[in-house]
Amino acid sequence: MTNPVFLFDLDGTLIDSVYQHVLAWKSALDAEGIELSVWRIHRKIGMSGGLFTHQLLRETGLEISEERIARMNRNHAAAFTRLAESVRPLPGSRELLQWLREAGIPWAIATSGRMETASLNLRALGVDHARDVVVTRDQVRYAKPDPDLFVTAAARLGAPIETAMVVGDSIWDMLAAVRCRALGIGVQSGGYGADELRQSGAIRVYADPADLLAHIDEIGGRR
Repeated sequence: MTNPVFLFDLDGTLIDSVYQHVLAWKSALDAEGIELSVWRIHRKIGMSGGLFTHQLLRETGLEISEERIARMNRNHAAAFTRLAESVRPLPGSRELLQWLREAGIPWAIATSGRMETASLNLRALGVDHARDVVVTRDQVRYAKPDPDLFVTAAARLGAPIETAMVVGDSIWDMLAAVRCRALGIGVQSGGYGADELRQSGAIRVYADPADLLAHIDEIGGRR
């Protein structure tokens, strides 16, 4: 029997940073004079920046140039950096990763964030991207809901993607998991409800990393 590997999203899954990203995007949009409600921004966190801007264009009807997109991305990164001191690991996230290490179960992080912002979250989590497998938006052609991030992470672990448990907080994570034939495990710590996660493909849903760790035997975690 092939043992599972665990592929984790970062923001909202292991790190309590979703709302900092929302506020950072709100700041970047305000700087461009683009009005978009905070709740609409939240619904897009977790997808790729490119898809984010396409969705933005559809909702606002604005013409958005490549130059403007690049400026918005820079302003988002700068605003998120200013908020980074308030970012904390979610309950149980450090313990979950340590449990997997001690159990000899391979794991990786696959995030739609670029290393510029992801590095701040990795530092808060105690993950060393020189030691641990971390795949960021910079390293793949497409981000979520495309499965490239998870497929790349599994390949770097030397594991078939079909043996992977994809753990994420958003519908974009679950849709990506379905597309690459991995099993989606949802956590509600990013603001999506259990029904939304299940409808997008999650086979199990937990409150947060601590809850997942308490029930890890349900999804193939054993020493």
